[in-house]
Amino acid sequence: MSFLLSEASFLHYFFFGVSGGQLDKLAHLCCKTSTLYSDRTYDYSVVYPGPNLNMIVGANGTGKSSIVCAICLGLAGKTAILGRGDKVGLYVKRGCHKGCIEIVLYKTGGNLVINREIHVENNQSLWMLNGRHCNQKTVEEEVKALRIQVSNLCQFLPQEKVGEFAKMSKIELLEATEKSVGPPEMYEYHCELKNFRNRERELENIVKEKASFLEKAKLRNERNKHDVNRYYEKKRHLDVIELLEKKKPWVEYETTRKDLEEVKKERDEAKRQLSSLKQAQTPMLRKIQQIENQLKPTEAQIKAKTAAIKEASLKCKQKQDQLDRKHKEIEDIKQTLRLKQMEEEDHQKRISNTRRTIEDLKAELAKVSDQPDVTPQINTVNMELRRIQETRAKLEGEKSDLRRERDNIFAESKRLEKKLNDMNNMMNAKEEKLRGRHRDTHAALQWLRKNRDLFGGNVHEPMMLVINVKDHRFAKYVENHISFHDLRAFVFQKKDDMERFMTEVRGLQIIIILLTLGGVFKSFRVQITFKRFGFFTYLREMFDAPDEVMSYLCQQYKVHDVPVGNEQTKAMIRTVIEEPYIKVLYTTDERYTLKRSFYSNKISTSNSAVHPSQYLTITVDAEEKRQLEQQMKLRDIDERMEALQKEIVALDRRDNELLAQKKKLSEQKGKKRQLEQKISTKQDRAKLTMEKVYLALETVGLTAEKTKLENDCKEGASELRTTDVGVSHTFTYICPAVDSYSLLMQAFSKLPDTLDEIDAMLNEERSRAECFTGLSENVVEEYNRREQEIKHLEKELEDKTNALNAYRQNISEAKERWLNPLKQLVEQINSKFSDFFRTMQCAGEVDLHSENEEEYDKYGIRIRVKFHSSTQLHELTPYHQSGGERSVSTMLYLMALQELNRCPFRVVDEINQGMDPVNERRVFDIVVRTACKETTSQYFFITPKLLQNLQYADEMTILCVHNGPYMLPPNQWDEKAFIRRFQRVQ
Repeated sequence: MSFLLSEASFLHYFFFGVSGGQLDKLAHLCCKTSTLYSDRTYDYSVVYPGPNLNMIVGANGTGKSSIVCAICLGLAGKTAILGRGDKVGLYVKRGCHKGCIEIVLYKTGGNLVINREIHVENNQSLWMLNGRHCNQKTVEEEVKALRIQVSNLCQFLPQEKVGEFAKMSKIELLEATEKSVGPPEMYEYHCELKNFRNRERELENIVKEKASFLEKAKLRNERNKHDVNRYYEKKRHLDVIELLEKKKPWVEYETTRKDLEEVKKERDEAKRQLSSLKQAQTPMLRKIQQIENQLKPTEAQIKAKTAAIKEASLKCKQKQDQLDRKHKEIEDIKQTLRLKQMEEEDHQKRISNTRRTIEDLKAELAKVSDQPDVTPQINTVNMELRRIQETRAKLEGEKSDLRRERDNIFAESKRLEKKLNDMNNMMNAKEEKLRGRHRDTHAALQWLRKNRDLFGGNVHEPMMLVINVKDHRFAKYVENHISFHDLRAFVFQKKDDMERFMTEVRGLQIIIILLTLGGVFKSFRVQITFKRFGFFTYLREMFDAPDEVMSYLCQQYKVHDVPVGNEQTKAMIRTVIEEPYIKVLYTTDERYTLKRSFYSNKISTSNSAVHPSQYLTITVDAEEKRQLEQQMKLRDIDERMEALQKEIVALDRRDNELLAQKKKLSEQKGKKRQLEQKISTKQDRAKLTMEKVYLALETVGLTAEKTKLENDCKEGASELRTTDVGVSHTFTYICPAVDSYSLLMQAFSKLPDTLDEIDAMLNEERSRAECFTGLSENVVEEYNRREQEIKHLEKELEDKTNALNAYRQNISEAKERWLNPLKQLVEQINSKFSDFFRTMQCAGEVDLHSENEEEYDKYGIRIRVKFHSSTQLHELTPYHQSGGERSVSTMLYLMALQELNRCPFRVVDEINQGMDPVNERRVFDIVVRTACKETTSQYFFITPKLLQNLQYADEMTILCVHNGPYMLPPNQWDEKAFIRRFQRVQ
């Protein structure tokens, strides 16, 4: 190659195809790189793969996996995919400054040539695409367009990741399968559904929050409703008082008006009698006038007669007329007198009756007057009523406070319960991992929990359950330092307890530790000295554990004396390992173990990668869990509320009794006033009657004093006008106080009609109003404001609920687009997978697994296998099956995907390690038969060894990798000479 540089390391050059169908020519892949893990890797190498199955065979250490590294890095893959080093410079051969990779990918319409030059010093890369410089993102986009996914374990399975395939969760396996063999839009639909579901959860949470907030708002308003009702009840009493105070002058006016009407009637009666008298006199006067008129024509004649006869006749006539008139008047007066006498008798009877009534009322009043004044008693009752009302208001306030406190405690208990459940779920997750890895230990744990009271000393559950890492990022250090052997161990304080436990769980394979000494182990190193090396803590400070467990770990694992550092520590590692007191140390991703030779005092160092934590990332603080369990014992507020309610009921009962007593006293107090008013009214009425009688007698006796009577009538009319003006002023004063006369009359109709009843009702209403203390309009305003908030919340809740329903409809449509093709795809995989297992006299199946159809991020592919006829199908896990069984299952699943032919090529590195010969031969046959079909994609199968007498196919390409100090240079290798020499040996 023309770009070969002396200071560079050129490790692998190889060709492979990426087309989905039969290839007319091979794609050219050229790789120039090195690896950190071999001192004898190539400076230059070219690999020419075939279009179908490529079997790459070579002894361990010869550089087979370097081909895998070159494919990954050359196609812009991340170093984490390979699991060998986190920096790309670590993959360049030691002693070289840079390495180069060239990959030629077959592509219809023109091949794609990718070049990557890796610089060790700064871990930077230079990229070229078809001879033009570009950035890494451009390469990634081109690779993605060809459906190459080096990060997908279903397509690219390096040696260090073989074990991780079985560790993949069902969810991860589904996503990897979708990307590998599904239509391009399938994974996009899945992601879209997960996003939809997240949004749906958000909407559901919003709906729940708003529903909860609405419910709380309603509860708060319901609690205040009592005070609002009390406020309105008080206002009703005040309104009644206001109406009573308005009606009282109205009733006074009405009483005066009725009395006036009666006087008017009496006046009209006197007028009528006067008119009668006048009418009685009118005929006599008319007759006199008639006679006078008759006498006028003959007056002259009479004058002519003798003066004596005229004078005698005139006198006689006058006397006769006077006598007749007097007789007539006497008769009239007698008649009138008889009538008046009869009327007087009637008046006397009425007066007598009135006087008797007055006497009776006076007697009753005397009885009432003899009774003591009840005003002090009424005041006492009012004071007690106010005290009861204040006490009741106080109790209601305490009850509201308790109700709020109960609601708060209930909410807090829910929060604590959720937190405790979360802790229990995390503990259950830990226990499930323990059960999956070691069932006997889990069975012993269950027995211990049921029989803990049988032991006298402390007995600690397996360490992995009682160790609590302070930060989940620290879990990997603790777990890499403490063996799983001890992580599943029970720790005993007393020997007797240990022996009893061993007797009870005999037959179970468990680990037991008996503490032989205790004490606290502290690091004796100076922290300041370690800071310059980048150390930030000791392993012991990264976790909590019971004292006995921590003592054992300090004694056995020296966790108190193992420092943990960062990238600075790794950069200074050559200086750090010279420190004489360090035996073990950790950097960010590596563990270093130092040993000093007893003879030469030289230090030998070994380092290994820090593997991710499997058990201790789940952290549960046992002390916090215990405190939460104690806090869950809530105070019994319901009993206190019940006691308060009983007190309130007793107060209400006493309040009713006092109101009844007050009403009785008020009636007793008002009775005296009522009697006095009745007596006064009767006396006034008797007086008016007497005056009426005297007036009638005077009218009869003084007929001649017509003028005087008329003047009296005029004076009475004047008084009447004066009274009308006064009453009119009173009515004018009352009427403007109301808006509508009809409404006022309607309100007045429901109130008493007498002054006594009005006064009694006023006293009662004022007493009741005084009982409502501590109330203001603010309570009502707050209640109404909350009512508006509740209506607004109800509208928002309705809108969000409608939006949620519409969103669910969209999800349903998207689900059909994704789920139906996915089910068909999984069914195809299951068909191939089951066929492969049947050919091996085993059983296996693949299905789409989901505990909840609506949780799209929980969907997964479940692989279940059975290798023995006496067992049942079991899910493929890192713990249940052996390493060989996991390898077989992984390989056959990849073969099932191979036939679907969605990705351009697949790489599997040393997956046959750990298989028994029978299964390895069967798997090999399946791989050859499947990968050599014309319709399948290119396949790379890397293995350090093969069984004898295997069946091969013409479509296979065998690539033998060898390396060593006596190996011929590539330009001197003669394949034909090698075959002739081999034939001569045979």
